[in-house]
Amino acid sequence: MTRLDTDDAVATESAAESRGPRTLLLEAREVPLGGVRAMSVRRALPQRDLPLVGAWCFLDRFGPQVTRMRVEPHPHIGLQTVTWPFVGDVRHRDTVGSDVLVRRGALNLMTSGAGIAHSEYSVGEDAAPLDALQLWVALPESRRHGAPAFEQHAELPEIELAPVTGDPGSATVVLGEFAGAASPATTYTPIAGAEIRVPAGSRLSLPLNPTWEYAVMGVDGDAFVHADAEQEPGIGVDDAHLLFLGTGRAAVEVSSVAGATVFLLGGEPFEDDIVMWWNFVGRSHEEIVTARDEWEAASDRFGHVVGHGPERIPAPPLPAVRLTRRRRRV
Repeated sequence: MTRLDTDDAVATESAAESRGPRTLLLEAREVPLGGVRAMSVRRALPQRDLPLVGAWCFLDRFGPQVTRMRVEPHPHIGLQTVTWPFVGDVRHRDTVGSDVLVRRGALNLMTSGAGIAHSEYSVGEDAAPLDALQLWVALPESRRHGAPAFEQHAELPEIELAPVTGDPGSATVVLGEFAGAASPATTYTPIAGAEIRVPAGSRLSLPLNPTWEYAVMGVDGDAFVHADAEQEPGIGVDDAHLLFLGTGRAAVEVSSVAGATVFLLGGEPFEDDIVMWWNFVGRSHEEIVTARDEWEAASDRFGHVVGHGPERIPAPPLPAVRLTRRRRRV
């Protein structure tokens, strides 16, 4: 998905990061995308004080809503897009020749490398129910200048999670590694992304890597995160909030009264600070300017999206200040 908004954080440098356990509940902001889509999303990442969780640098929830999605061809550099649907079918087309349906149960992973473009259309001409997470993963120096790629995975690891109390829970390992299971999707940094389902009246212990940092976002239902085993009643998480847990934890417990689904994201702290503007993840102001100019000039760098004509989303104007690297303040 393309970003139509900008914020002051893209031009702000802040204090150096700190590591260790955290229980920081961050509010997602409503972002109206407007246009023919008439869509809105809740954006949990990036936050002004927290630009990354591991290599995760962007998290949108678009839905649940009834809408007609029409996202015309637009570019990306320096990242992977991770689309995890809940409801509705979306047609994905890109410049490496992909033309696939994005639907519940399948991970759709697009690696931009040095440059790719894609479009996203909901299926059919009428407004329909649509709900999904879209996340971005910042690519490390070793991969961000490489070739673009796309992969879809309908067979993902499903694991049982032993309960502390109540019935067992379950998880789908969407990306990376969690609880001893690994997604088949291609990754370039140590990372974790998992959908976790907590039965009504149950409390689960989620195993974590103490050297990684993690966050939890609610998907549906009533979920409570017990960052410390004795913490009662726990910290409530929903689809309007992201709970950042920091590093240094071997496990965290999640409970629910009526049943809930949450999404866990985490990974090894990323190797570098990033410059993130519009749909681009880079390391310098000049790099972003060059990518924007090449998109506007219809450069071969981004190619042509299969099945499309000249339609495309133009790049927004650059801010009147120099873009600097995002650095955490928590």
